[in-house]
Amino acid sequence: MAWPLRVTWQRIPDLPPSSQVLVWAPKSLFKHAVDRNHLRRLMREAYRLNQSLLGTEHYQIAFNYIDKERQPYAVIEKAVCKALKKISGK
Repeated sequence: MAWPLRVTWQRIPDLPPSSQVLVWAPKSLFKHAVDRNHLRRLMREAYRLNQSLLGTEHYQIAFNYIDKERQPYAVIEKAVCKALKKISGK
């Protein structure tokens, strides 16, 4: 886990080097769709900019936002980088 995200992943062998990513912010924590969309957009952007940390393996990754308050982009990006480094074993 990389606060404020819960990250689950699975390595898929024998596939081309790319990954499938699931990003979600639960409606139970954020009642307004604007807030959920904003958080998903931030998580997708942080992943897009740092996906090179995964290397050439194929993964299925799920990012779940678990904090009750919206965090700034810097905090989310740091959490995504930490999770991607842990996934790749670096």
